[in-house]
Amino acid sequence: MQAGTKGKAYDDINVTPMVDLYLVLLLIFIIMTTVGVQGLKVHLPKSSNAPSLLKKHSKPLAITVTHDGQILLDTAPVSLADLQTKLQSAHAADPDAPVIVRGDSAAQYQGIIDVINLCAKLGITEVGLATKAHDK
Repeated sequence: MQAGTKGKAYDDINVTPMVDLYLVLLLIFIIMTTVGVQGLKVHLPKSSNAPSLLKKHSKPLAITVTHDGQILLDTAPVSLADLQTKLQSAHAADPDAPVIVRGDSAAQYQGIIDVINLCAKLGITEVGLATKAHDK
């Protein structure tokens, strides 16, 4: 030890390592939250440039039918029976909430029709089909 420094308190604290740690944790948090929100990628069929007929409501329920016939509500895989119970409870909470059906262009048409028939059976009238914009 040098003379005169014995028992002297530090004048400043080096916070650089702590800031580095916080930035790394923030980066990990941002990456992990965006990965879970993106959902499943499907190849949507193309449509015309006509405007959407759905009214603006609260957040719509997104139902996806994949190319292999799997059904997802938002990003969670569900069976047709589970979809019915979840749609019933969502429709009871907000009867005007729209449902968007996203069907992969290679999906079996029957899977999409089953979802639309289920919506009709439950009395859900705000049903839309998601498509890609038509290229000019």
